Amino acid sequence: MDTDKSENELDHRPYDHRHHHHHHHHRRRKIIWRTILGVFIALIVVSAAYAMYGWHKLSQTSKVIYNSSGAPKLRSASNVIGKNKPVSILLLGTDTGAMGRSYKGRTDTIMIMTINPKTNKTTMMSLPRDMKVNLPGFSQYSPAKVNAAYTYGGTKETIETLQDYFKVPIDYYLLVNMGGLKKSINAVGGVNVQSPLSFTYEGYTFKKGTTYHMDGKKALAFSRMRYDDPQGDYGRQTRQRIVISALLHKSVSYKTVLNSDFLVSISDEMKTDLTRSDMVKLALNYRKAGKNVTSDHAQGVGKEIGGQDFEVVSKTEQQRVSNKLRNSLGLKHVTVSE
Repeated sequence: MDTDKSENELDHRPYDHRHHHHHHHHRRRKIIWRTILGVFIALIVVSAAYAMYGWHKLSQTSKVIYNSSGAPKLRSASNVIGKNKPVSILLLGTDTGAMGRSYKGRTDTIMIMTINPKTNKTTMMSLPRDMKVNLPGFSQYSPAKVNAAYTYGGTKETIETLQDYFKVPIDYYLLVNMGGLKKSINAVGGVNVQSPLSFTYEGYTFKKGTTYHMDGKKALAFSRMRYDDPQGDYGRQTRQRIVISALLHKSVSYKTVLNSDFLVSISDEMKTDLTRSDMVKLALNYRKAGKNVTSDHAQGVGKEIGGQDFEVVSKTEQQRVSNKLRNSLGLKHVTVSE
């Protein structure tokens, strides 16, 4: 008996609704997955494009503020920051004019800052602006006050002088005038600062032991006062470190260093030899150290030499400062010279 069904019989098989429903459901699921995948890919493309745009803007901005010091470095700074090693940055603050002015002026604030991502500690070492030094590039004007190094030879001479004096590598520098510092403080929403003494200056009154929330203008008044401080310029240095420490503490939770609008706003008032890539690495890998700041200063003794008033730092103090900075950079101690 022939078991094969005829073509006619096959044509009249009952319709399988379950088979159709399963096929339809499978196709619908496929469409949903394709839609999700398409949206996901679109999001990645948009995010990548946005990131590239941000990177480009940051690149353009960092070119505006980037300015090589021209100073010979004691080590490869990019190698240090590329391997997340402790890094040193020279902070220079000037109180007059914009960065493009023909008259440089002098640096009122000189501070060597070390950032150690291994110990998560930042050390800020203030230097007296009248500190007696020899200028490597201007021996005819030596001995001189350390802030004269900037007047004669800009950041290059300042870096060379300090590297020679303390035997400490200066990896990068950051030169900011007071307008730039004011904008930086305003950009992070102000800083909380406790006053170490009571005084009134530029219309603001501060009481010892009281904590104030300060905008840029108030913070500048707080850090600028000099003549009514019993400690003179050393007291002013202390208040400058307090303000910068508060700014560091606040800005680690912001991406100000990667914010192109912020960088554009202070570009006329700031110069640095940190590249875009360096800024990104610092912001990502070193920010925790900004929350743990140790402050110190080089102590000098006032002396008049050749009709000029100097702060003379003893050999012992010079060695102590060198040792502390080298410690914070994970470097062995070396003997400083006169």
